[in-house]
Amino acid sequence: MRGVTISRLNLLARLFAAVVLALLAGCNNSPYPVGVERENTLFYSFDERSPRYLDPTASYSNPETAYTFQIYEPLYGYHYLKRPYVLTPKAAAAVVKPHYLDKAGQPLADDAPAETIAESVYDIPIRPGMRYQPHPAFAVDAQGRHLYHSEHALTRAELGDKRTPFDFAQQGTREVVAEDFVYALKRHATTRIEAPVYAVFAEYVVGLKDYAALVKREDTKLLQGLPEDLRDKPFLDFRRWPMAGASAPDKHLLRIRLKGKYPQWNFWMALPFVAPVPWEADAFYAQPGMNEMGLSLNQWPVGSGPYMMAEFIRDRRHVMVRNPNFHGEAYPCEGMPGDKEAGLLDDCGKPMPFIDKLYVTIEKEKVARKEKFKQGYFDVPEIERPEWGVDFRNDADDSDAVAALFKQRGFQFPLMTDISNWYLGFNMLDPVVGKGATPEEDERHRKLRQAIAIVVDYEEGYGRIFKHKGGVAAHSPLPPGLFGSREGQGTFHNPVTHRWVDGKPVRRSVEEAQKLLAEAGYPGGRDAKNGKPLVLNYDFQRAVTPEFKSENDWMVKQFAKLGIQLEIRATDFNQYQDKTLKGKHQIYWAGWLADYPDTENFMFLLYGPNAKSKANGENISNYENPEFDALYRKLQVLDDGPEKQAAIDRMVAILQHDSPWCFGYFPWGGLAFQQWVHNGKPSILIRDMAKYYRVDPALRAAKQAEWNAPVRWPMAVLALALLAAVWGARRSFQARETATARRKAQA
Repeated sequence: MRGVTISRLNLLARLFAAVVLALLAGCNNSPYPVGVERENTLFYSFDERSPRYLDPTASYSNPETAYTFQIYEPLYGYHYLKRPYVLTPKAAAAVVKPHYLDKAGQPLADDAPAETIAESVYDIPIRPGMRYQPHPAFAVDAQGRHLYHSEHALTRAELGDKRTPFDFAQQGTREVVAEDFVYALKRHATTRIEAPVYAVFAEYVVGLKDYAALVKREDTKLLQGLPEDLRDKPFLDFRRWPMAGASAPDKHLLRIRLKGKYPQWNFWMALPFVAPVPWEADAFYAQPGMNEMGLSLNQWPVGSGPYMMAEFIRDRRHVMVRNPNFHGEAYPCEGMPGDKEAGLLDDCGKPMPFIDKLYVTIEKEKVARKEKFKQGYFDVPEIERPEWGVDFRNDADDSDAVAALFKQRGFQFPLMTDISNWYLGFNMLDPVVGKGATPEEDERHRKLRQAIAIVVDYEEGYGRIFKHKGGVAAHSPLPPGLFGSREGQGTFHNPVTHRWVDGKPVRRSVEEAQKLLAEAGYPGGRDAKNGKPLVLNYDFQRAVTPEFKSENDWMVKQFAKLGIQLEIRATDFNQYQDKTLKGKHQIYWAGWLADYPDTENFMFLLYGPNAKSKANGENISNYENPEFDALYRKLQVLDDGPEKQAAIDRMVAILQHDSPWCFGYFPWGGLAFQQWVHNGKPSILIRDMAKYYRVDPALRAAKQAEWNAPVRWPMAVLALALLAAVWGARRSFQARETATARRKAQA
């Protein structure tokens, strides 16, 4: 018995020693596996939820661009360093100019009047030798037959429990050809998924509207007799039906025909909506059981760009790795004044991408994300958000100690002024704040919107209070820097919300807003007919974390100036998208990061045929005004000049009067980089930024160790305490054993 007890004491001592050693050796607060900080990887985060759409036909939200632009290659892109922005070829071999035809199909001069142009024809050479990423959709047998679809279609049993494309034994690839771009354009006529720019494309691409009607009829035939809730529908093969506006006269030549003149089309070709889509991917993912296993283009895109999705763990982690089939691209050798001094030309001519892996983890709280950046665990906080540099600079301005820490750690916060906005919008389909059923009711609703637009004081909120994400109050939808924008010029202001006083715009008084509210039928914030308080709903596109709560509380106070009760209906972004698509929103908060540097890209957010709830477009307000829509169509064919400026001025005046938006503010922009991240230059338009970045993993590992050195003395104290306890227990046991032996000897 005594031997057993001693053994237990010895075992306890050894256990205590092991625990202490483990604690001393394991004081590591890194959120990543040991050693990954030394790999050629970029670490950053995403917010709230995984992306909803990575299918290039459906994807049109900013968080999704962090993936789509790294994986897909549109025809064009923008020069990474030059400003103003310059289009450059990507999948295309060159940026081309259209040639024009009249109604008889005869060629016209390049400067022909817009009214004489019946068609614009773009003949775009496709870069030869581009290949898709490895994927089972391309795997073939010795006879060239596809192993996992078409000739050898998978059964549900054969699919088994595969959850990624890499669970399939065979992978394959093939060259990107012009027909893949034709297929991509045809897919905008789909009835299967959301196609947010179909309404825009259908106005211009010859035959797209008729093609959509044809596809709808053919799809009805395919689905006849099948359950309506069937998740994996039969393959809708767009190759079966030609479309007049898109063709491939040659393997490496894409021809796009547009109705009339549309200069902005070049900008659309720099977006993933016209990136190549292989038909094989559609056929592969259409098979039974694929959606159930999370296998679709929305989780597992198939592109030819520098990266490919390697891991997709919903709402937790996404990992993109270097595409081994990427054709390669050289880092630019020209830039703007100051770029050379900033080190932005150090990698001139070197092959991209520089980084092997993009490791993206969820981080729901802003405070936690900032702390991980300060600890060195995020190389950038988020790759696609343009306000982190402003946020960190604001922290430094508020505290000398913080400023000193940031300087000591070598954080980089380059700033920019770029084309984006934030605004408060009204759903014009709503019976309270939207378009009225009669002219009299419509006028009352307009006055309600105008009253609200006056009291939401963006100069206070995002000029003085929320400076970490603030900017300049807007008087129109058009950010400074776009042709046609009058912001900051002369005496320009929104006469509905501001007066011009002593050389500057001054917001109108609450009393003026209250007068408008009374004329709208809500004196003192109560319905004049029944005396009930006016309660409005604010559909906020984020979960209300602590940092957003203060902003929402501020917004509630703005409405309270009029006696209006504002109810916050906050959701995550995916749910918000569903709500706006169904038209179930009332007042909403939204922003826009420019897709291309033209006024049209902001005016189309209020163009009637682009309505969110009617046409699945980006007009979330579902605003419709015949004069505005006619001017928008005119705007699309005009080159920059006096006539275009006059049209823009009238469109802005219409929007100011109708007030479908409280115009909000134009945010300051800036990014945040660690000292070991190179080639970071802020931009709204350039979204394929990851291929330009370069990291120094050795420096990162050294700095993480330095900034997160464990505090070991508490562990040492604990170790001494544990050793003292063991020693005391052993002494007590020995004393007891000695006393027992003496008693036995005396007996």
